[in-house]
Amino acid sequence: MNSQSGIVEHMNETGELLLHIDSERVPAWAAALRATLAEMPLRIWPDRGDPEQIRYALLWKPPPELFDGLHNLQVIFSVGAGIDHLLSCTTLPAHVPVVRMVEPVLTAGMVEYVIYNVIRFHRRMHEYDVQQRQAQWQVLPQITAGDVTIGIMGLGVLGEAVAAVLTKMNYRVTGWSRSRKSLPGVRSYVGEPELLEFLSDAQILVMLLPLDETTQHILNKGTLAQLPSGACVINAGRGGLIHENDLLNALDKGHISGAALDVFETEPLPQAHLFWRHPNVTVTPHAASLTNPVTAVQFVAENIRRHQNGKRLKHTVVPTDRR
Repeated sequence: MNSQSGIVEHMNETGELLLHIDSERVPAWAAALRATLAEMPLRIWPDRGDPEQIRYALLWKPPPELFDGLHNLQVIFSVGAGIDHLLSCTTLPAHVPVVRMVEPVLTAGMVEYVIYNVIRFHRRMHEYDVQQRQAQWQVLPQITAGDVTIGIMGLGVLGEAVAAVLTKMNYRVTGWSRSRKSLPGVRSYVGEPELLEFLSDAQILVMLLPLDETTQHILNKGTLAQLPSGACVINAGRGGLIHENDLLNALDKGHISGAALDVFETEPLPQAHLFWRHPNVTVTPHAASLTNPVTAVQFVAENIRRHQNGKRLKHTVVPTDRR
């Protein structure tokens, strides 16, 4: 099969897999899929062949027309850890299970990004950066990890992995989520009634929440004000979690001393956006952790085989997350 055209060389009773991803990433993903799922014919959008043959779809930001005629589609896999790029598709079939991407390289990359920025803020390197630009020689007070509280918003697979490393580094770790969590060394807060208490102690706030109507702009003027003075914000969840103008105002007033932002409401971040030039903001282009095709395809293959054998799929999205 040609990797660009998606021409299928043979048919298989197990059905076919449809891949939709950025064109520049097609070769690596197609190679990984063929190496791991050699028995399953691969279709690469926009070639769908006979839509009735497609049983599985591995997708990133699918267009609405992709699902036309896919009457035998049985499982949808997200290329990324988040699924909002799928939920925003108006034709996403409600009856087809959606599986989040959970694979070790993706998780490790997110842990690295968060830990790097936690240490950077804890050791006040963002303030030393400003001093360097001003040719200012001044030693800033230093506190121990045990005196710093890291608040993690979102204790799913990524949040739990981040919390596990932070606790081993002797940070005080709290977490806020929809349901009560029991994690070693982590104080759990749940729901709106406990949100303000959670925020009031978070000297470094790590945002790893999914984006839905309940989390849209959850960090805004009111909730930012609940953070301790001089707090720092790390957002590697979704851009829509933060009201960007409210964050800029909090930074300008000094209530928030620094922000590391990997995700934004508009991506790519417009060149005129104030985040680019703000001295206390670090911008990265949605690159906190990139899905590795080789290990990601192993996760997809395992779930396909589980499905074919009548076993429960791993990391499906519960119905309440698909509202």
